[in-house]
Amino acid sequence: MKFCSRCGGPLSFRVPPGDHLPRHICDACGTIHYQNPRIVAGCIPEWEGRVLLCRRAIEPRRGHWTLPAGFMENGESTTEAAMRETLEEANARVEIIDLYTLYSLPHISQVYLIFRARMLDEAFSAGHESLDVALFTEAEIPWGDLAFPTVHESLRHFFADRRAGRFQTRTGTIGAAPWQRPAADDA
Repeated sequence: MKFCSRCGGPLSFRVPPGDHLPRHICDACGTIHYQNPRIVAGCIPEWEGRVLLCRRAIEPRRGHWTLPAGFMENGESTTEAAMRETLEEANARVEIIDLYTLYSLPHISQVYLIFRARMLDEAFSAGHESLDVALFTEAEIPWGDLAFPTVHESLRHFFADRRAGRFQTRTGTIGAAPWQRPAADDA
């Protein structure tokens, strides 16, 4: 950031009084421009014992499989965001059951909220951000071709909980995946 979105004045990066972290502060009007983590909302859509996954048509991780999920928009709830993303990416309508996983990814300043969901019908097709969509049993999940650690962990817990006959909300912190870490020469 170089200029204030409120008045257009120049910004400096310093610790404001009473704070402990450096922030972008307008030198003209004093507005503090906070940068906070982004929220990603999605779901595990289930139909007759199978889970709906999308093969990504966009970067990052183009061509890899993921749960339907994406960044929340202003003015929507987390469940609305999860339902919207499922409709956009898989043309599938879902009913949210409950919050299932909540993962913090501090290395990329994101928080993932994944809900359990039931598909309202078997209709689905690839949306503009998906190359393909398909229903998978646990044995059919392309475990080695999943796009993100949050997806892997959410599905791993989901199938274990389903076998146990009891779902519980899971939380945790996930660090950088090997493909997100800088190479030894870059560090």
